[in-house]
Amino acid sequence: MLKKGSKLNSILTGSCPKCHEESMYLEKNPYKMGKIFEMHETCSHCGTRYKIEPSFFYGAMYVSYGLSIAFGVAAFIIANVFIGLGLIHSFIAIVATLILAFPIILRLSRNIWISMFVQFDPNWKSKTN
Repeated sequence: MLKKGSKLNSILTGSCPKCHEESMYLEKNPYKMGKIFEMHETCSHCGTRYKIEPSFFYGAMYVSYGLSIAFGVAAFIIANVFIGLGLIHSFIAIVATLILAFPIILRLSRNIWISMFVQFDPNWKSKTN
């Protein structure tokens, strides 16, 4: 499921979308808030530029919105349907979930966004030499 060459591998691991050899981020832990946005400029293996153009990752805000909706709906269903909480407590569960998942949502949205524009290349080694 998470083998090299799949978009899911790149999205969930935060690795280079072209070669899947290294992390795009300087700090792999998204909960180190001071370094959450810090990324390598290029991949040290295949040379892919991560910031394709200035303000490239602004588009990830749209993906982030969709992910936030998905996390919120999941939190509501778990809190209201499975646990049986009322609407106010379910709303509190949604807010708490979104606050706690913010770093994960941010990284996932960036990973999804760049994966939409950069494809995996199994022959990247022969093109860099």
